[in-house]
Amino acid sequence: MAADGPVLGRRALGRATLDRQGLLDRTHTSVPDLLERLVGLQGQVPGVPYTALWSRLADFDPATLSAAMADRSVVRAPLMRTTLHTVTARDALALQPLMAPVLARTFASTAWGKRLRGVDLGEAFTVARELVAERPRTRAELGGLLGARFPDLDGTSLGWAFGYLEPVVQATPRGLWRRSGPPAFTTMAAWLGAPPSAMAVSELVRRYLAGFGPASVRDAQAWCGLTRLREVTDTIDLRRYRAEDGTELLDLPDAAVPDPDVPAPVRFLPEYDNALLGYADRSRMGVGPLVVSPPTHGPGGALGTVLVDGVVAATWMLRHDDGARLTVTPSGPLGTGARDAVDAEAAAVARFLTTGEEATVVVDDPV
Repeated sequence: MAADGPVLGRRALGRATLDRQGLLDRTHTSVPDLLERLVGLQGQVPGVPYTALWSRLADFDPATLSAAMADRSVVRAPLMRTTLHTVTARDALALQPLMAPVLARTFASTAWGKRLRGVDLGEAFTVARELVAERPRTRAELGGLLGARFPDLDGTSLGWAFGYLEPVVQATPRGLWRRSGPPAFTTMAAWLGAPPSAMAVSELVRRYLAGFGPASVRDAQAWCGLTRLREVTDTIDLRRYRAEDGTELLDLPDAAVPDPDVPAPVRFLPEYDNALLGYADRSRMGVGPLVVSPPTHGPGGALGTVLVDGVVAATWMLRHDDGARLTVTPSGPLGTGARDAVDAEAAAVARFLTTGEEATVVVDDPV
């Protein structure tokens, strides 16, 4: 959509994203405060939020996030784009009702949803809520129990339906630092002691722009999965810019946009990082299609992308084959200053992920 207003180039938009995401300067704030500022961190891979916070918080101690998850003030729940996000308990309860239609729409398109089309799930879900209130259960376990109780229905599909259609969280110890556990879930009401209560959609839009703006309506919709947000943004007092292609970009009236020439430090991002996934148009971060990461096992968070001068310039991976080895693979030549900064940040993230273990850093020459 063409729009009036000042034009912001890709570099200016990239610097704004880095600033809002805590990637321009590491910030001094608490884990819950940053999670709410960013409207959570994508975290279907349990280790990803730890690496993401390390790149954003000064002197980040992973025990702080782990403790918050253990005391249930922070949880992992399927929310934006139907993916697991690490959010505060307060945000989980406020976001889930808004994301429920997105989750339901996605489930309806799956094989499990098609098997249950037209089926009244009320009785099965009543039983499921009782089962997960006894203790968190994996989808496979819940599906087996429901299949035995309702033999005329497909138990596997019932287990998946419950995870999509009911307000649930994935329970600890999965997601704790240096620990693991099965992907077991329970209801938000059972885990948090309160039912979900939706924030206004206008508040969701404002929260998104605070953490990701300036951005288009299409960007906001891609971030959360909701549609028809133009009807919402038209009712809010927002500042309007234009992208170089004429697309209207929206922002909070008092939100600052950094100078596009402000220096941007090297940052190591985990797979599925907010800064890359928060937009329909990811060109501000130097990427077109989604950056696809190699397959991972275990807690994850040990591979991703490298930002140099604010754009994706390399991928990285930490392996433990014969000692710890972190390999950086640039997509093109790195200048001398950038190469030194990449080496230094690679050594730092390796120390964090290995808890101080000596790690070899290798920066591959681009082909």
